[in-house]
Amino acid sequence: MTTPRVLVTYGSRHGATAGIAEQIGATLRADGCDADVVPAGSAADVAAYDAVVLGGALYAGRWHADARRFARRHGGELADRPVFLFSSGPIDDSAAKGEVPPAPGVARLAARLGAREHVTFGGSVTAETPGWLARQLLRRGHGGDFRDPERVRSWAHHVAADLNEAESD
Repeated sequence: MTTPRVLVTYGSRHGATAGIAEQIGATLRADGCDADVVPAGSAADVAAYDAVVLGGALYAGRWHADARRFARRHGGELADRPVFLFSSGPIDDSAAKGEVPPAPGVARLAARLGAREHVTFGGSVTAETPGWLARQLLRRGHGGDFRDPERVRSWAHHVAADLNEAESD
């Protein structure tokens, strides 16, 4: 049995989605995968990987541009390997309460790539988040850190089990 090599790549503006990607990578490694975590804007090649986990922060219902560009640039190669997608963004507890369907553009992308699945995790807007919009959200009481580390780890365990099972076949 070989160790699955997994690229975990993401588009993140202020670091919350990057944090989720790092958690996914650490869990995959703990479960026996060889995982590299790389920003989507820096990920140059997917040929060396058996699978890809691609995530994007949601802004006004659209994935971060780096995640969208990565998917377009590597679409052909991604169709030849297992792909798992995640989004981060709801600034409330909706992602923890149940499945949040992917934004329409992400759903189209998932279909085009033949993604095995998509999951949405909560996002984060805190006092440390820069920008006018973040300040406005916080001022109106809509901020907070809604990332759920246990839910992220649980999903990453599921991905690792799927990949390790495929490698043992």
